[in-house]
Amino acid sequence: MSTPPDTASHDTSSHDNILHSEHDLVAIGCGPFNLGLAALASRVEGLELVVLESLPELRWHSGLMFDEAQLQLSFLADLVTLVDPTHPLSFLAYLRDKDRLYPFYIRERFHPTRREYEDYLRWAVAKLPSVRFSHKVESVRWDEGRQRFTVHVVRGDGARLCMAARDVVIGIGTEPSVPEPLAELPREKLVHTGHYLFRQDDVKAARRVTVVGSGQSGAEVTLDLLQRNLAGGPAVSWLTRTASFAPLDYTKLVLEMTTPAYVRYFHALPQPTKDRLVAEQWRHYKGISTDTLEQLHDLLYRRELEQGLADVELRSGIAVESSGVDAEGRVVLRCRHADTGGTFEHTTELVVAATGYRQRRPGFLRPIEGLLRRDEQGRYRIRLDYSIELAEQVSGRIFVVHADLHSHGVAAPDLGISAYRNATILNTVAGREVFRLPRHTAYSSFGLPEVVR
Repeated sequence: MSTPPDTASHDTSSHDNILHSEHDLVAIGCGPFNLGLAALASRVEGLELVVLESLPELRWHSGLMFDEAQLQLSFLADLVTLVDPTHPLSFLAYLRDKDRLYPFYIRERFHPTRREYEDYLRWAVAKLPSVRFSHKVESVRWDEGRQRFTVHVVRGDGARLCMAARDVVIGIGTEPSVPEPLAELPREKLVHTGHYLFRQDDVKAARRVTVVGSGQSGAEVTLDLLQRNLAGGPAVSWLTRTASFAPLDYTKLVLEMTTPAYVRYFHALPQPTKDRLVAEQWRHYKGISTDTLEQLHDLLYRRELEQGLADVELRSGIAVESSGVDAEGRVVLRCRHADTGGTFEHTTELVVAATGYRQRRPGFLRPIEGLLRRDEQGRYRIRLDYSIELAEQVSGRIFVVHADLHSHGVAAPDLGISAYRNATILNTVAGREVFRLPRHTAYSSFGLPEVVR
């Protein structure tokens, strides 16, 4: 399928105690996006690809892996189907291999659980020898003489590798973001939603837990806390600065803004317009699923029939402006109410920050920082084919996945665009249309009408 392990890689040699190898494409990071790249690339004849991941195994949202949490997308948004529906690493192929096709069909819920989707990803990994775990990338350099990137790697067993590649793909994902008003809280008083399930001892010990922020992760944590509350657990507060606990806008014509047609339109807009649109369109990717909102309301209604439970409060339009710890060790949040401008203090024992994620800044790119072109806000300038604009003397390309919200719009974090983005990258690397890209993807027309003369 794909490139074999290091010991058999193309032109692998050893000198100075460093293993050297040559590749067409080195991808850094192994989440669903780069895993999808490896899956599609496994059908590209003659392409030497390797995917490097520093962790020892694939992990996907493990801090929020509630048993029944649903993926917010159809199973069609798998690694390959929306570009290559006959691919042997599709979600349907996984179900067939696991002998679950008929149960999945009869279930009639075409949104898999997150736990099942992660199992699918692990199944795909096991079939892709191009993916290598426990490979930490230390630096990426540009060898002008050879016109190759050199990727310097430390393997889990301590061995050092130098991989030369014509092109590089960066897919290292995001990291939890904690805003300044909460950032100074002691670690034992603050947990990000991304680590929620790893901090259960702290959750169980608290008499009041306050979720700050909303989105799907904030709603799922609040749902878990309400279930605990019904069983006699802690008091629960949910504060969000949004004007309401807003649903994800998944109406069909709005969903067309996550299609390739809208991506092409969006990319051509002036950057100030793009930034305004991304801010306005937050409900396309930061809202809460209606199923989760209904479950939350059902639990709140069930509380009406119970006595002696700790209190629950939900407040929208609340901005946390600062925080601290009082003499009794309780967290004090100083808050402002958006509609009235009034301020108040909120006291709690543990804060769960549902405050989103930010792009990781890869330290391994420091040696070539001067070759990368950035905009006024320090973001990569990204072409339509997902490659970063580089200095003129660099003939190679660096592509990015899921770092393109500012350049390609709200489809960037959506699994549904992943196969299209990866196929675009592979077509660019190959210099030909290896994968036929979908052209008719939306009924909506997004730009000005063509002038008929």
